[in-house]
Amino acid sequence: MKLAEAESTMQKAVDATQRAFNTIRTGRANASLLDRVMVEYYGTPTSLKSLANISTPDATTITIQPYDRSSLNLIEKAISMSDVGLTPNNDGSMIRLNIPPLTSDRRKELVKLAAKYAEEGRVSIRNIRRDALDTIRKQEKNSEISEDEAQDLQDQLQKLTNKYTSKIDELLTEKEKDITTV
Repeated sequence: MKLAEAESTMQKAVDATQRAFNTIRTGRANASLLDRVMVEYYGTPTSLKSLANISTPDATTITIQPYDRSSLNLIEKAISMSDVGLTPNNDGSMIRLNIPPLTSDRRKELVKLAAKYAEEGRVSIRNIRRDALDTIRKQEKNSEISEDEAQDLQDQLQKLTNKYTSKIDELLTEKEKDITTV
């Protein structure tokens, strides 16, 4: 694994962590809250985004307008069964989700969830570092690179790891601020 490859994979880990953070509710309506909702559509799990137009007309409401009106009840059921924690209101043509203000207990739970997602991101980055270190050590053992080159590569790899771990920490700090700000 080359350093550029490791860096690109680390960036993907940071992006995945950001997407996970986007699914955490912050008291404001955000269509990405529904990114993980899967609907059983004609026997196949299908993402909600591909079945409906999702919009946020105001800060406390998400509207879901299905492309196929017959899927309305399936979408409603999928949202109810998901871990989003919102109750869908079906008016026969669209579904409305009202975002209630967060309680202090719920805010604490969401901060813990954000911390869990951040730790998963950091673990991913450390795993990428481990794989790259293994590759560097194999190259050194097979005499493809010198001991000095191997040490330089390991130092560069550690700097990359620190850089991307701190990016995740920054994202976590920002998300915690979003969650705790009333």
